[in-house]
Amino acid sequence: MKIIILGAGQVGVTLAENLIYKNNDITIVDINNERLRKLQDKLDLRFINGHGAYPVILREAGAEDSDMLIAVTNSDEINMIACQVAYSIFHMPNKIARIRASEYFKETKKLFTSNHIPIDYIISPEHLIIDYIYKLIQYPGALQVVNFASGKVSIVAAKAYYGGSLVGNSISDIRKHLPHIDTRIAAIFRQDKPIRPQGSTIIESGDEIFFVVATEYIRDVMSELQRLEKPYKRIMIVGGGNIGAGLAKQLEKCYSVKLIEHNYKRAIELTKILHNTIVFYGDASDQELLAEEHIEQIDVFIALTNDDEANIMSAMLTKKMGAKKVIVLIQRSAYIDLVECGVIDIAISPQQVTISSLLGHIHKADIINVSYLHKGIAEAIEVIAHGNKNTSKVVGKKISEIKLPPGTIIGAIIRNNEVIIANSYHIIKEDDHIIMFITDKKHIYDVEKIFQPSIFSL
Repeated sequence: MKIIILGAGQVGVTLAENLIYKNNDITIVDINNERLRKLQDKLDLRFINGHGAYPVILREAGAEDSDMLIAVTNSDEINMIACQVAYSIFHMPNKIARIRASEYFKETKKLFTSNHIPIDYIISPEHLIIDYIYKLIQYPGALQVVNFASGKVSIVAAKAYYGGSLVGNSISDIRKHLPHIDTRIAAIFRQDKPIRPQGSTIIESGDEIFFVVATEYIRDVMSELQRLEKPYKRIMIVGGGNIGAGLAKQLEKCYSVKLIEHNYKRAIELTKILHNTIVFYGDASDQELLAEEHIEQIDVFIALTNDDEANIMSAMLTKKMGAKKVIVLIQRSAYIDLVECGVIDIAISPQQVTISSLLGHIHKADIINVSYLHKGIAEAIEVIAHGNKNTSKVVGKKISEIKLPPGTIIGAIIRNNEVIIANSYHIIKEDDHIIMFITDKKHIYDVEKIFQPSIFSL
């Protein structure tokens, strides 16, 4: 596939790194020539220096015969105009744009159509991160919750701790404890290394467990891995930008929410936007402020400013002062591993969240949902099985007969709105939605080939 990526920021570069080893023809366009020079030593790609919305620059990047434009510059307006130019002048078939401003995003149905601004798929990092955090709030103790099949089934990451009834026992014992609930442990990471789970595998304290289950039973399965945490009530957010304000607006309906904003003017604006959130003008590293607001009673402290260091330090301080759980947003991927080894409970990378959403619209097979798991090492996907016994490598076959790449597990099948937790005897049927866990994300392209029907269809 021939793809043009506008924007050589972290999202654009990370996306290129994920697509390059599939033999895609990738060109990156950016207005910052110095940034491109540094990337030339790192990536074997084609780079164009220039304004991504200009027709002459898109033509130089190969827009006349490209399959896809992915506009992820820091400017919503450049991203939108670039898609318009790609459609009107070059008739490019697929156009994806990152749109951050909620003022544009909330008018999606009116603005982004072939008759107006022709964007095929809009990615909003802010909305994705808000949804990501909201799921963590809904399921206390979870490290990650990813929904598939319109929310019917989920893959959940959770740590196993002493106190969970499955800890110290084999995976097969889960059937004895939850006889009426179907679930499957898709992967175990022990000391950051993947272990292929079998019925006889003993769960150890500290294991990071990924399980597949119908969404309504998430808490039941988590209770096997750890003592269930009480539902959260009191939440403190630091940072009143688009993400912080959006999250507070969503949470304030059901939770007691406090928000700290260091910019006085923005703090005043937030008091008009948020109706049931207490807004403070101040510094999240101010111990006196935190003490006055009884930080030791806060169930979840969430740091969402644009400053990684400020997020990390304020979270460490609040944890020391008694906050039960801390979640931080971290832009620099190098910091993720460092902080999760310490007092930070969950670190969220906006780049990984954004890339996950983008990849679901790029793969050749009918992969409709992709999510990065375990710091971006693993992936979970939802793919639709097409074809028949003569044209497909999967349709009409038992799961045990499908030659899947190493570390790849079929966790669930959604058939006619029914969730089926998969085992080796299940037979894949046409139009089934297959939920898969891939321990090494480089194998996703092998999975893509397996699920692509033969061109010699009957």
